[in-house]
Amino acid sequence: MLINADLHTHSCFSAATSKDMVISNIAPKSREKGLNLVGTGDAFHPKWLDIIEESTDYKGDGIYSHKDCDFVLTTEVEAKHKIHHLIILPNIEVARELSHKLVSSNKYIDGRPRSPLSGAELLELVKEYDCMIGPAHAFTPWTGMYKTYDSIYDCYGKKPDFVELGLSADTDMADTVKELSDFVFLTNSDAHSPWPHRLGREFNQIEMKDISYSSLQKALKHKDVKANYGLLPNLGKYHMTACTNCYKIIDPEIAKSNNMKCSCGGRIKKGVDFRISEIADYKNAKHPSFRPPYVHLMPLAEIISMIYDKGITTKTVQRTWQRLIDSFGPEIDVLINTQLEDISKIDDKIALGIEGFRNKTLDVVPGGGGKYGEIHFSERIDEPKPKSEKILTLDNF
Repeated sequence: MLINADLHTHSCFSAATSKDMVISNIAPKSREKGLNLVGTGDAFHPKWLDIIEESTDYKGDGIYSHKDCDFVLTTEVEAKHKIHHLIILPNIEVARELSHKLVSSNKYIDGRPRSPLSGAELLELVKEYDCMIGPAHAFTPWTGMYKTYDSIYDCYGKKPDFVELGLSADTDMADTVKELSDFVFLTNSDAHSPWPHRLGREFNQIEMKDISYSSLQKALKHKDVKANYGLLPNLGKYHMTACTNCYKIIDPEIAKSNNMKCSCGGRIKKGVDFRISEIADYKNAKHPSFRPPYVHLMPLAEIISMIYDKGITTKTVQRTWQRLIDSFGPEIDVLINTQLEDISKIDDKIALGIEGFRNKTLDVVPGGGGKYGEIHFSERIDEPKPKSEKILTLDNF
């Protein structure tokens, strides 16, 4: 069976995360997105584990269910060198025992615990309990594994179970790195809120015998991910090298020559695009035979928001989003499968926006420095095209 799985989210106990990230909110929104299996996030936080136990029915083999949405225990740990690691766990008993064993100064405060362990030490610890582990958003400049290491084996000492690409990368970028040709790639949302433009914005379509921990474990081991769904990578907020203060996109060589300081006084952060180019072995991607297609998505709420020039969380955008979901089913189907003429019966402009998304007739202002990229549709939606963001060079820095 094909399962749509988003395996990296956070709970209300993580820093900078919505108080609405609780099971009773995550479950229905996940189903509306078209997800079958969702990572709980924050599985080393004792109070979050209590909530999971109280809010779900245990179906066995690591699966906790709430109103037709299945959950598997996951957590993100910030370990040595501030590198983030994604861990998938077999059950609550293991989560509690590992939480007790993990050396961390903040595990009872923050859903994402900090630990002095190295990647290799963390791998050895969780493997004692049959957990799965891999780098979270592997290429991002603040907390990705490759911001510190040039090789994944330098971090873990041996092969981890997967590599999570992150919002600012896709398989075309990652498969320029030779050592990753034997890894299964995961694309997950890293959602901090249940809003429809966050939860499930990236997910994996996985062939599984059933929805269970052991089936997921076998699927990742045998590379049975059949499709990765995710954002256009230049929409990610760390895709390009840019200033973290004014968000100007800056040529990486110029940034380095100025000691990563912007003319505004802000700090420049190396982008995922440039970081991958530094460690790449190939100019163009060389996909292994098992590598599935990468399907670029854009959250439906963002399409609606841009068309009507209203905030994503406004009543207008959310009502329109809900109407489309109620009419045609999960968001994934609305974006990819629903006939445009059917959508136009509800809203002509939305139909044109989705058509532009499907046809890739979009103007993209890339993200960087902590600011998400922006998409603008063509003139046929009666909106003026923005001027493209210029990359700063020696002449205009």
